[in-house]
Amino acid sequence: MNKYVYPAIFTPESTGWSIHFPDLEGCYTCGDDLKDGIEMAQDALALVLYEYEANNRVIPPPGNLEDIILKEGQFVNYILCDTMVYRKKYRSKAVKKTLTIPEWLNEAASNAGLNFSQILQEALLKRLQAK
Repeated sequence: MNKYVYPAIFTPESTGWSIHFPDLEGCYTCGDDLKDGIEMAQDALALVLYEYEANNRVIPPPGNLEDIILKEGQFVNYILCDTMVYRKKYRSKAVKKTLTIPEWLNEAASNAGLNFSQILQEALLKRLQAK
């Protein structure tokens, strides 16, 4: 799963907003204003959930807005993130892979001027989207 929605608690501060996700350990951020806070919350949520995915940690289910007890001045809002978008944005460093193909296929592809890396990337993306 790549798309998630979690409730976040927004707390007003003298310099903007502090935001934390009560369902996720260590998931908090801040913003200079509400717009910045929401953007920072999306980024923090994606980072934490990406780390959960990368480390095969069990991702806790999101809680319900109605169950969250707020202090004066706080409000709660759902925040959406997509960890695949996060990966594409921050984890796009090229990685060298070694592969084996039949000699005849290598010669034919080379003679046709095909870019092996590009074709492999396209095939992997197509295969992953089919899942």
